Amino acid sequence: MTDTMSGNRRSGGPNVVARPRDDQGTGVQYPPVRPQYGPDGAHPSGPMSPGGPADPGGFGGPGGYGGSGGPEPPDGAGGVPGQGRGGRSRRGSNAGSLGSSVGRHSAARAGGDPALAYRAQVNWERRYVRMLLGFDAAACVLAAALAFFVRFGNLVSFDTEPISIKPYILMTVLLPLAWVLAMSLNRAYESRFLGGGSEEFRRVVNSAARLTAAVAIASYATKAEIARSYVLIAFPAATVFSVAGRVIGRGILHRMRRSGRCLHRVLVVGAGESAATLVRLAQRDPTSGWAAVGVVLDRSPGRHSHDRPERSGFDLLGVPIVGTSDTLHTAISATHATTVAICPQMDGETLRRVLWTLEGSDVDVLVSSALTDVTGPRISIRPVAGLPLLHIEEPELSGTRRVMKGVFDRFVAITVILLFSPLLLGLGLAVRLTSRGPALFKQIRVGRGGEHFTMFKFRSMYIDAEARKADLESHNERGEGLLFKMRDDPRITRAGKFLRKWSLDELPQLFNVLNGTMSLVGPRPPLPSEVARYEDDVHRRLMVKPGLTGLWQISGRSDLEWDESVRLDLRYVENWSLAMDFVILWRTVFAVLRREGAY
Repeated sequence: MTDTMSGNRRSGGPNVVARPRDDQGTGVQYPPVRPQYGPDGAHPSGPMSPGGPADPGGFGGPGGYGGSGGPEPPDGAGGVPGQGRGGRSRRGSNAGSLGSSVGRHSAARAGGDPALAYRAQVNWERRYVRMLLGFDAAACVLAAALAFFVRFGNLVSFDTEPISIKPYILMTVLLPLAWVLAMSLNRAYESRFLGGGSEEFRRVVNSAARLTAAVAIASYATKAEIARSYVLIAFPAATVFSVAGRVIGRGILHRMRRSGRCLHRVLVVGAGESAATLVRLAQRDPTSGWAAVGVVLDRSPGRHSHDRPERSGFDLLGVPIVGTSDTLHTAISATHATTVAICPQMDGETLRRVLWTLEGSDVDVLVSSALTDVTGPRISIRPVAGLPLLHIEEPELSGTRRVMKGVFDRFVAITVILLFSPLLLGLGLAVRLTSRGPALFKQIRVGRGGEHFTMFKFRSMYIDAEARKADLESHNERGEGLLFKMRDDPRITRAGKFLRKWSLDELPQLFNVLNGTMSLVGPRPPLPSEVARYEDDVHRRLMVKPGLTGLWQISGRSDLEWDESVRLDLRYVENWSLAMDFVILWRTVFAVLRREGAY
């Protein structure tokens, strides 16, 4: 914690959360902790504000979804004085980001200690799941009604008419129940899949496919008189409506999280850079649902340790240090934590004792991996001789799904070009009439495997822009110098400002997608001068085709620092999937409408 501990010391007091002994037998005191977030994931004084009143709205609040409702804090929430006891964990290598989930423990735990009797309260999560249940049931009712209306509403003429409509009425009534049951059996309502990533949508689609297959097999086996047209309308419509409901629900959840509600209160266990990485993860994106409420050191600081309070202060990146792993249960109770995130330096024996300590508390335990930015289907658990090991697949850079991606890219590109050809012609004419020079700007970029190609864009700058660049180098807002970005660049034309504002200057890149040099989704296409200055690891960006949009586009574009844009591009290369592409394309629409980083 040498580089990441802040120097702001908190004043000590008679009450302490933990008083472990250091290597010399000297007691180390930690200040009492005031919970930063209420028992339901909300800031106790309002949505992420230091002094405002609590807002009862949102998930988990009294009378609504959110807010600060929930049970009173358990006794000892302000800190329990005591002597640290138990084993001490070994310190290992510093590493990574959030890795595998150990899971939620449900066994009852006996004992009279208030700290041991602590139970995590996540009321907003249950209410959010109930809302999704309502969305899924409503989606299925709408889909069944739509199929019934189309089949029997005389809107479309069919060659054959059913003998009786009673099976369809029964199907319309039972389908929502079967739909919700199929979603539940496929674990589409588990909290770990909700609110982020593409796994939630994948489970919805898989549930729909399995239920459709089950209905088809049952219909064939029982010779039920159900028209194929009804099934072909109802089930795809229900899938689309369910996915739309999940998107709406996620948007509501993210809005709540941005205001400081519906958060998982995370207690980080570890020290040094690995603990700081988890804290930064919680602070980087509020929509992830993480709120770091405390840091527990993985060991008691020694006399000469940089982790000693008198050397470094009582907080890590603004998050209070609330004890050591020997008094973890006390720290959890004091901070009202609902999740414990453990850094990888904790040894297996200590980790097992931590899991035993948390049994019956309903606290989620997450163990950080030393591997960063590798997620999704590439990671699986493989038990070997009783030891759970992470199995990591190679990134899928070729194969059938890569061919499917290419076919999808070209299909979408030709469709958009044909449908919006009048718009493309109008924009090109506007560029041509408002400034001297061609409508299209052509530039050499580096594609997959380091191959050079010509990229097309609508010209948004004056034709002498490159010659004037040297005079503006001192105004470059990108400190790393690899890219030149300037918010009020005088080289941009009047039409170019409009095109960049709405990202319309990128539309001619659809022709690059059509000729196979680019993809709809991928890393940002770099210049040869940028590639010449790449470090070794950054060259992995060139393992896939550059994209018209990507994680960089939906995460801030020009507002991103160089290191962050590289991290996002490498994350895409490592974890590419068709589902991820669909999510990025969907989020690109809203990123363009928000106009963030578009200059």
